[in-house]
Amino acid sequence: MLMAMFEEAWRAMRANRLRTFLTMLGMVIGVGAVVLMMAIGQGAQIAVGQSINSMGSNLFIVLSGFHTSSGARSGTGTGSSLTVDDGAAIADLPGVALVAPVAPGVAQVVWGPNNWNASILGTNPDYLAIRGWPLAAGAPFGDSDMRSATRVALIGQTTAENLFGDLDPVGKTIRVKQSPFLIVGVLSPKGQSLDGRDQDDVLIVPLTTAQRALFGAPQPEVVRTLMVQAESEELMAQLEREITALLRQRHHLREDADNDFFLRNLTAVADTAAEATRILSLLLGAIASVSLLVGGIGIMNIMLVSVTERTREIGIRRALGARQSDVLLQFLLEALIIAVVGCLIGLVLGIGGALAVGAAVGIPVVVGLGPILASLLVAAGTGIFFGYYPARKAAQLDPIEALRYQ
Repeated sequence: MLMAMFEEAWRAMRANRLRTFLTMLGMVIGVGAVVLMMAIGQGAQIAVGQSINSMGSNLFIVLSGFHTSSGARSGTGTGSSLTVDDGAAIADLPGVALVAPVAPGVAQVVWGPNNWNASILGTNPDYLAIRGWPLAAGAPFGDSDMRSATRVALIGQTTAENLFGDLDPVGKTIRVKQSPFLIVGVLSPKGQSLDGRDQDDVLIVPLTTAQRALFGAPQPEVVRTLMVQAESEELMAQLEREITALLRQRHHLREDADNDFFLRNLTAVADTAAEATRILSLLLGAIASVSLLVGGIGIMNIMLVSVTERTREIGIRRALGARQSDVLLQFLLEALIIAVVGCLIGLVLGIGGALAVGAAVGIPVVVGLGPILASLLVAAGTGIFFGYYPARKAAQLDPIEALRYQ
């Protein structure tokens, strides 16, 4: 019985191919838009998560304050309020895993006929562990290099490609501000940071070497940044208060005085960014879902037209013994077929569009089984919901009046 109804529904749709296609088009666009937006949204969440994870876990960034000269105030991180001893004091706090002082700068790096303007980071051996940054080749510098201000360096992938091309940088000597540096290791790729900065365009050297040979710091103990890693995420809030109190005490700040440093909780920033991306993904999906509503209304309108056109056919069926439930099921089945077939076409177009956008923009695209199943269920539900009223109207037609309909 059901198979016969299916064949009858298929014949009815084939008899009006253009109208059936235009009715499906609403579902095709709706499902395709939902799948496309959800795939891109989830891919964006993964991209943001990767950028966040590349920074390291359970991190605080402590920046030195600004300074004022002739009434003009400089920006954050330009003051001289943080020292290496501040970092050592923070490292003694319970719950602190590692601390790395950082002195950043920019310099021209030269090797043979090639040169490149790279970011220079002077720091200690714990920096790589804090950032979760393994080496692709070579070995890191150690505490002995820090003590003796050895001129050794770790090179990032972008800097290495621009200076050495396909050659192995390990063991080669470069010049930074006319000072020779031996490349002892190549950093693994990190990619872009949340602000779009290329993290691989870097040269990492011992902090003491950077201060003495490159940046010429008038106060060797002064650093611009302290990177602090907590032992667990649960300790972040408590450590934030303790670090603030410790630095205020060490800097002899009065109770009513502002901090001469800036403390950033990167975990909180990461959570905010992840939540914003998740909300954006849901918003895109909700906007695209409006197309499904439009497609459902289109199905209902076309099915009402179909009921009107086939009134005499319905009357003949009822006169030959068809029950109301048979007529209801017949028209519901037609609406369901239109919705599901439109959904399948929309899935193919949506997945193909998402992959094309991902390849063009360079972001990961996630096409999960969940959205596909959800689309099929929503399409079936839409067909049944918007097809029920026309089907019910057809089933309740009076057979005598239907046979008289011209």
